[in-house]
Amino acid sequence: MILEPEFLPKDINSEVFNVVYLDMDPAIPEQINQNPDGSYTVFLNARLSYASYLKSIDHAFDHVRNRDHQRCCSVQQIETERHNL
Repeated sequence: MILEPEFLPKDINSEVFNVVYLDMDPAIPEQINQNPDGSYTVFLNARLSYASYLKSIDHAFDHVRNRDHQRCCSVQQIETERHNL
């Protein structure tokens, strides 16, 4: 599924997001990757509740807002910094 601009937060509505639902490890609610064409793919855990889905997709958008994909540190370091704010 591709998220249309009207479903995106106004501050990032110029980005293109593909959303893929997968049965993933319960400890991983989502994962976001930037694609070579500049779009993003968000992998959402299909086992999430609706409330967790909303929280997880917002978390993915926060990574885009903060340009975390352009940083040169590990995913673990980015997540540690995000959750300690």
